[in-house]
Amino acid sequence: MARALYIHWPFCLKKCPYCDFNSHVRAVVDEAQWREALLADMRHEAAIGAGEPLQSIFFGGGTPSLMPPALVAALLAEAERLWGFTSDIEITLEANPSSVEADRFASLAAAGVNRASLGLQALDDDALRFLGRLHGVSEGLAALGVAQAHFDRVSFDLIYARPGHDPDSWVRELRRALALGTGHLSLYQLTIEEGTRFATDVRQGAFTPLDDDAAGELFTLTRELTNAAGLPAYEISNHAKRGEESRHNLTYWRYQDHCAIGPGAHGRRSGRATERHRKPENWLAAVARNGHGIQHERTLGVQEQASEALLMGLRLAEGIDLAELSTRFAIAPDALVNARKLGFHQMNGLIWRQGQRFGVTEAGMPLLDALLGEVVADDLVGA
Repeated sequence: MARALYIHWPFCLKKCPYCDFNSHVRAVVDEAQWREALLADMRHEAAIGAGEPLQSIFFGGGTPSLMPPALVAALLAEAERLWGFTSDIEITLEANPSSVEADRFASLAAAGVNRASLGLQALDDDALRFLGRLHGVSEGLAALGVAQAHFDRVSFDLIYARPGHDPDSWVRELRRALALGTGHLSLYQLTIEEGTRFATDVRQGAFTPLDDDAAGELFTLTRELTNAAGLPAYEISNHAKRGEESRHNLTYWRYQDHCAIGPGAHGRRSGRATERHRKPENWLAAVARNGHGIQHERTLGVQEQASEALLMGLRLAEGIDLAELSTRFAIAPDALVNARKLGFHQMNGLIWRQGQRFGVTEAGMPLLDALLGEVVADDLVGA
């Protein structure tokens, strides 16, 4: 049964040019309407996916730090009533590092949030302007300080491999970030996603993305610096001190059940995939009509689940336990992976193996997507 809950708040003050998440700009949001709709969507999930207390809740977006703290408190109170909480539950809220939103951090902490994930995105004002962010470096650092004063745990995001991004400037920026004292960093290479303004800009020649070799060099530097600072990568883009890993995101990467509510939210529970309506107005109408915002729900085949578990688990430094996966899905180990290619990539230092557990090495991580296509058994690919 699900032990994690994702809550999607779809609204932003501005759509960032690189973002392909389900985010929307609206002049007015009816708080009372959204409160009742989110509670109804939650109750529907609890009626199906309850059974064990929640160990994590994640407010994602969009910009959840725009949510009224009273709404966050109401959702947490209802979640605790419906599922119960473990004694050490992790409750994360994504936040923009503006002074306006930082003013809410004390109230959000009082509502029950104990972990904040801040979208700093860069420690360079020119880069922030390029990324379309509304805050500057000084405002972002001030908000980080407020977050560290109010939340038990704080993480922040940076986007690197920006156009023209060179090793020296990234080393300076990353060292500055590591000195800020958080126990978790999410460090993402800039990718140009279809449907974003950046995709249009690239097609029109407004800028040229950093080439793969240069981005690969920055990836290697990132791993070296974070390892040296005691925040090694536990997932391809996420770095943490021991014990500071995001327990909620580990739920996804370990392919464990999670319920998900709100516009566009995707859940996995009891062998079924759920997908909510993306557009806020359509989601609201579905909740009013059906008591939930689900647009699609389907049973996942065993092979599809096994494939997803492999694709997600191999992102992790801890890798995959092949025997556990075989038992879980009643599929023989040699039907889960291509043993010949696995051995080939192990011989070339791209895969490590210890008994039945295997994973991608430091040298292999920059080639992760290609490796996944090689080592996952052909019968599972596209299942």
